[in-house]
Amino acid sequence: MAEKLDGSYVLRRGRQDLTADEIWRTYILLTRGEAAFRSMKSPLMERPIFHHLKNRTQTHIFLCVLAYHLLAAIEKRFLDQGIHTSWWNIRQQLSTHQVATIVLPTHNGMVLRIRKGGNPEPDQREIYEILRIPSEVMKPVKTCHKAAHSD
Repeated sequence: MAEKLDGSYVLRRGRQDLTADEIWRTYILLTRGEAAFRSMKSPLMERPIFHHLKNRTQTHIFLCVLAYHLLAAIEKRFLDQGIHTSWWNIRQQLSTHQVATIVLPTHNGMVLRIRKGGNPEPDQREIYEILRIPSEVMKPVKTCHKAAHSD
């Protein structure tokens, strides 16, 4: 039996009103939505959602759909410019644009933290222009806190 299924998909369905093509397109849409969610989950530091409760399952589905729409909108913006690319390629190009936090202790026991984005490379700047995002994606943030003492 496994040899017959090698390289094939078997999809169970509860609906009888869909054609094989509609079932396949729905399945592909689902996998793209889940891939979009996985892609966004790590940068957002979203912890795993366990589906033991109905509202958690609904939340997971909502976030998958939301992530899918966001990534589809990004890809469409590029298509509108005549650029055929994927979210994965865009993400790879942007992966080296980093944010740094500089920590400076002061003489009066305070700690100054400055968080600032790096300068984008030309290809990253082009991505931001297509997405209509300012190249300075993050304004510098300065905070000052009393230093923690370890006794």
